[in-house]
Parts: sequence; C-alpha cells; structure tokens
Amino acid sequence: MLDQFFKLTERQTSVKQEIIAGLTTFITMAYILFLAPNLLSIAGMDKDAVLIATALGGGFVTIAMGLFVNYPIALAPGVGLLAFYAFTVVLGMGISWQTALGAVFISGLVFLVLTLTSVRQMIVKGIPASMKVAITVGIGLFISIIGLKLSGLMTIALSLSPDTLAAATANHGSIVPPASQALLTLGDLHHDETLLALFGLIFTALLMARNVQGAMLIGVFVTTIVSYVTGLSTLPEHFSLMAVPDFSKAAFFELDIPGALHMGLITIIFSFTFVELFDSMGTLIGTASKAKIADPKTGSFPGLGKAMTVDAIGVSAGAVLGTSTITAFVESAAGVGAGGRTGLTAVTTGVMFLLSLFFAPLITLVPNAATSQILVLVGALMIGAIRDIDFDDWTEGFPAFLVIILMPFTYSIANGISAGLVAYPLVKLVAGRAKEVNWIMYVLAALVLVRYIWF
Repeated sequence: MLDQFFKLTERQTSVKQEIIAGLTTFITMAYILFLAPNLLSIAGMDKDAVLIATALGGGFVTIAMGLFVNYPIALAPGVGLLAFYAFTVVLGMGISWQTALGAVFISGLVFLVLTLTSVRQMIVKGIPASMKVAITVGIGLFISIIGLKLSGLMTIALSLSPDTLAAATANHGSIVPPASQALLTLGDLHHDETLLALFGLIFTALLMARNVQGAMLIGVFVTTIVSYVTGLSTLPEHFSLMAVPDFSKAAFFELDIPGALHMGLITIIFSFTFVELFDSMGTLIGTASKAKIADPKTGSFPGLGKAMTVDAIGVSAGAVLGTSTITAFVESAAGVGAGGRTGLTAVTTGVMFLLSLFFAPLITLVPNAATSQILVLVGALMIGAIRDIDFDDWTEGFPAFLVIILMPFTYSIANGISAGLVAYPLVKLVAGRAKEVNWIMYVLAALVLVRYIWF
C-alpha cells in the first residue's frame, strides 16, 4: 500500500530508506523546537504556547506535504521570519503579538491567492537572481546580529555626555541613546552566560566542520547540559522528562486580524509575503531537484503547484495555531541526502514533530544561551550565497549591496527589500539597460515608493 501511494519503487527507494531519511531531516531541523519558544517569548508570548504551535504546525503541515504532494520536504516556522516577527514587528514597532499574528495570517491568504493565480510564479520569475540571493544573504546577517545580541557576544556601547544621559534617563526611565551615539561592540566575555553561548557556538561549529549529522541539535543539548552542570540554570522542583501535552496553554485563534487591518500593516504583510515568496520557492525547487523529482533544466516540476499551495496554507495555519510564518526548510536536503525521495520522508518527519509534544518539559528547559548560537550559525550558512552575486556589474552589485547592508543595520528585512526593489530598476534605467528589467520590478518599485512617500 505504501509502495503504491508514495510510488516508492518508481522513485527507487524503500520504506526503510524513507523512514531513515525522515528521521535525518527531523534531527537536522529539531533545533527550531528550542529556538522558536525562546525567540517569541522575548516578544511576550508564552514559551509553552509557542512550542505547542511549532510542533503542531511543523507536524501537520509537513505531513500534508508528504500525503498530498509526495515531496520529501519538511516545514516549520522559518528562522528569519521568526526574528523579523519578534524583533522588527513586535518589539521594534510596538505592536502586540496578537496583531502581528493577524498580519501573518493575512500574508498567508495573500500568498495563497498569489499561488493559485500563478502570480507567485510570475513574481519569482521577474525578480533578478542577484536580488533573490541578496535577500537570503541579508536575512543571514540580520539573524546573526540578533543571535550575537541574545548571546551577549555583542552589545551596544554608549558614548553619551552626562547631560544627554541625564535627559534620556529622566524622559524615558531608561537609557535610550540617539542612533548616532550608539555603537556595536564586543560583549562582556567575563559574563558566565556569554561564555556559555561562546562555548556553544564554537562547539557546534566544530561539529559542523566534521559534518556531524544533527550538529545544531547536539550543540543545543550539550550547551544546555553544561548550563545545568555549572549551575547557570537550575531544574524546577517538579520535573519530568515526558508529560501529556497541556493544550490549555496553547494560543489557538488568539490572532487579531481586525487589529492588523485597522493599523494598516501593509508593509509588514508585504514583507512577510515577499520573504516567504523567495524563501520557500528556492527551497521547494532546490530540494525537489536534489531528490530528482524535478528537473530545472527542462522546466519539469511535477507537483510544484500543489507544494506551493500547501506551503501557502501553512503560513495562515501557523498564525491560527500561534506561531510565525511556517515555511519549507532547507534542512530537508539532509533527508534527501540520506535517500529520501517521496512524501513518506516528510510524513516521518511530521510524526516526529507531533511526538515531540510529549517532551515539552524537557524542551522548555533549554536556556537562551543554548539557542542564540543557532541564529549565528544559520546566518553563516545563508551568507555563503553571496558568491553568486556579480559585484563587478555595478547595476547588479549595488542594489544587492543595499539589500544586504540595510537589513541588519536598520534592523528590518522590509527596509532592505524595499531599497533593492527601487534601486535595481533605477540603476538599470540610468545605465541604459532598462530592457534587462522585468516589468514586474517597475510595479514593485512603484508600490514601495508609494508606501514610503505617503504612508
């Protein structure tokens, strides 16, 4: 039955091979179960609620990808969009997490409409390759800075005069330095938690250098153990490794859609949609090609439309469950590398996500110092794509540079994308190379300008 349903023989695989591949995928991406609760708790969300949403969202949407599309691709809340959600939208803009979830839900609906009408494919095709790569690299730097700040390895050095310091403290109750007087600098390496994070970063990086399967997950576990052994963290009085999931703590249907519409979060919705657009498309095509399901040379992508639909539905489903944008994970390639060729790989991974709910007490014990390193390491992996940008061609390199540099230094994915969308057609136009620009770029540039000038 499994052979017929998943076409195992046709794709030259077996049940055993698919299950092993599914377990491999889960091991390589299970770090999201620790990272998502720690990140979103900073935005005011309950850790247990986020864990439940992450496990259920990752589980059900991944299983759907396996059953309805027969792709060996797993999905879960995306790292870059988790950081964007928590630090740019909730903390940076002062928006409640419920309203931010409403924006995620709406972006999922927009994403679904774009997918069903084939506009999604048209936009992806119209955006130049250098811009797509720049978005990946920029997000990598963005989440790396967040990881460094959370770990304590990077901090803000203040160079304020006594008068300015007194005024800032009096007006705000805390020090709020002008941007021109705040500089990034090395953190306090004598601080215990900073040293723990540094240990985790180096240890995990060394595991990755040895190509150890599940290096990030192992790094989280080892760093957590060190934290408790050294006394930096302490176990609660009543602790158990396993427990029946307590769904009373879940944040189901707590999203505020009217609030998102009332506040006019068009830019935020646009940013969620735009980043998801390229993030998922690249992962879906790349993983399907590696699994030999698709052939990019001939343009043959059987089931890609279904895969994008499941991916789009997953975005809104995640918001309903109580987490940020669910997207296809590039770590799915690890399962493909282990022999995964069908949806049975995805189903196996999805089931593991659901089973992880029973280990919630263990997962919630992981300290921030054990997960902040993951942001830095994922950023390091993402920045490698910069080699594909032709910086010798100024009309390609300069817009890409703006995207890459503005994301981390303005602390906003939206600002980086917007700058690139305007700069690319403008530079090409002035250089007399307007024919190289797809018409969709002019439309997007116009929308960005309208937003920044009038809204």
